[in-house]
Formats: sequence, C-alpha cells, structure tokens
Amino acid sequence: MAKRGNGFLLGLVLLAVGVGLVVWGYSEAGSIGGKLNRAFAGSPTDRVMMLYIGGAVCGVLGLGLTFRNR
Repeated sequence: MAKRGNGFLLGLVLLAVGVGLVVWGYSEAGSIGGKLNRAFAGSPTDRVMMLYIGGAVCGVLGLGLTFRNR
C-alpha cells in the first residue's frame, strides 16, 4: 500500500467542507428569508451565493488534492 501524504488528508477535509457549505447554502436558500428575497429581488441572497461559491471552490480543490498523483 502506497503512503498517502498530507495532501490526501487535506483533500478529503476540503471535499467534506465543500459539500457541507453547499448543503448549508441550499438550506439557507430554502429558508423563509431566502424565499422572500427571491420573491422580491428575483435572486438568491449574497450569503447563499457565497456559500455556493465557497463550497464549489473547496470541493474542486479537495478533489484535486485527493486524486492528485494517482
């Protein structure tokens, strides 16, 4: 079994954080405040967008670190 370095562990952590942020953003978007904001402004709140973007960035970095050198 080949030794997996710290990059693999960091990749898994970033992947988990990314998934968590996306789920949190989805939950925020479905809240009453998120629905009201979408009804009046027509777009999700800045907080929801930041959670989605942060989750996507962490997820991509996590995947890159996890599957690097394979």
